[in-house]
Formats: sequence, structure tokens, C-alpha cells
Amino acid sequence: MERFEGNLLETVDARTKLAGSNRMEILLFSLGTSETFGINVFKVREVSKTPFITRSPNMPAGVEGLISLRGNVIPVLSLGRILGLQKPGQELGGSMMVTEYSKRTLGFLVHDVDRIIRVEWDKVRQPENVSSSAAAFITAITSLPDGRLVSILDVETILANTFGETPIGQITPLAKEVEAHVFFADDSSIARKKIAEVLDKLGARHKYAMNGAEAWTRLEGMASHAQLQKRRLADELTMILVDAEMPEMDGYVLTRNIKADARFDGIPVVMHSSLSSEANRAMGKSVGVDAYVAKFDAEVLAETLRPYLMKSYRE
Repeated sequence: MERFEGNLLETVDARTKLAGSNRMEILLFSLGTSETFGINVFKVREVSKTPFITRSPNMPAGVEGLISLRGNVIPVLSLGRILGLQKPGQELGGSMMVTEYSKRTLGFLVHDVDRIIRVEWDKVRQPENVSSSAAAFITAITSLPDGRLVSILDVETILANTFGETPIGQITPLAKEVEAHVFFADDSSIARKKIAEVLDKLGARHKYAMNGAEAWTRLEGMASHAQLQKRRLADELTMILVDAEMPEMDGYVLTRNIKADARFDGIPVVMHSSLSSEANRAMGKSVGVDAYVAKFDAEVLAETLRPYLMKSYRE
């Protein structure tokens, strides 16, 4: 384990080697309660002491104000307040994490930042029976060696809940003659909802899984069934859309499994992730994704998927 201090950019290259290893690195932090929280290191640009925050009127609930960071003005959110864990009169937090995901830069106020741990994705599971007020914002759970539970935040839901969901604009449907079938995997409920809306507007049929392991089990089942029926799976499944971060099996390992199995020949894999840096795109390319699209821009997602969904029609 290592202490987390300052800027992470210098270590990004080393961390890209985690692609395909089914491991992730989590930054641990607290919100002034007995609970331990975590966030994927790739979403964190840097950590600092809480800076001076300029209060601004008419801010969404949980947004404490704005700061200027190297020439950019970014909103600062109090995670304790958003998760319903901040007591009246309690200080906002002594540390700030600067996060970057879904094409947004945000400051997250936390009580204290602990350290970085490396965990196996198969040791990360979906939350069940979580009674905390923060339950709606938890996407996964893992355990520390001492038995403590770590709640991994669904930062996409925090973004949507704080600033509102971005409405989906005009999306031109596929030609009526096109019969497109998409299987997608994403552990975020808000992401699944948005993906389904885009696919519905395109006119593509779809099924989904809530993590990589579930996706791989279902995809193997589809492949085996097609094989027994002496059919090509590619004639029934047009495309597979995967998230990068998912409990039990991440999108990189899922993609590698798909690309290594001849039964999936002819089926493109598109990675759709809130991790939008060039390093993450390179990680996706290294395991064989056919395209990489950052969350969440409905029109960009639709236009990225369109040529793959139109392939059977052109043929």
C-alpha cells in the first residue's frame, strides 16, 4: 500500500499495466463516520487540503461553491452532504479530491484521505442490503485485509443526481430494414438507463448485464446455444458494449475473453467508459476493443455505434 499525496499524473503510465489483469486501484477516504469509502484512482487527478471556496448563489444541493484551479473554475461538492452523512454544523472536510470523469472536472470535499490499495475485481461485489443513507450512491463493495468494508462510490450517479441528467437530443433511428441486437454491460444504474434510451432511439434491440462476470456467463451461454444450433452468433448479436469498471470482472478482461474466443468472431466490442483519458483509451486498444467512447454524450455514443449496427444492413 502507498500513501496518496499530490498529483497522480506521473504514475498513470505505470497504472495502465493493470489493464487486462482484472485488478484496480482504489483511493480510500472517510467522510467523518466509521465507514470507509473508495474511488477508482483513475478518476482522481490530485488531492489537496481544502482550498478557499467562493460561495455562489443558486447552486444545486451539495455544491459548496467554486474554486479556481490552474486557470479553470470548477464546482466543489461536499460528499458528506450529498450522501446524507454530514451532521448539522459539522465541518465540510479537511481534504479535497479533484476528480475527472465523464468529461467533467469536480472537486470532492472529504474528511480525510487515507491511502491507495490494489484489489482484484473478483473481490469486488455488488452491494446487497446496504442500509446506509449513502446506499443509492454505492456501486460496489470490497473488503480490506482487516475485514473492514469499503464502499466504492458510483460517481456517475452523484454527477447526475447533483446536476441533473443531460437530456438526450435528436437521434436519427437506424433504417427500418436494420435488425440490430446489442448486448451491453454496466454496473451503474444511471448508465444502463441512458444506454437503453439511446439504443431505443436508434431502434436497436438490447439486453444487458450488471457486471462483467454476469456478462461473460450470459455471452458464453449465447455462444454455446448458437453453436448447438449450428449458427454463427454474429448473425444474431450485432455488437457488444462494455463498461471499463465493473465488479467481479472488468471490461478489459471481458473484452479480452471475447476477442480470444472464435465463437464471437465478427462481433465488434465497443468500450463505453467515464474514464476518458488517452491512457484509458490505450488500455482499451491493448485488449482489442473496436472503439472507445467516453460517457456520457448520447449523440456521440449513437454515432459511434451507428456504423457497427448498420454493418449487417450494408452486407
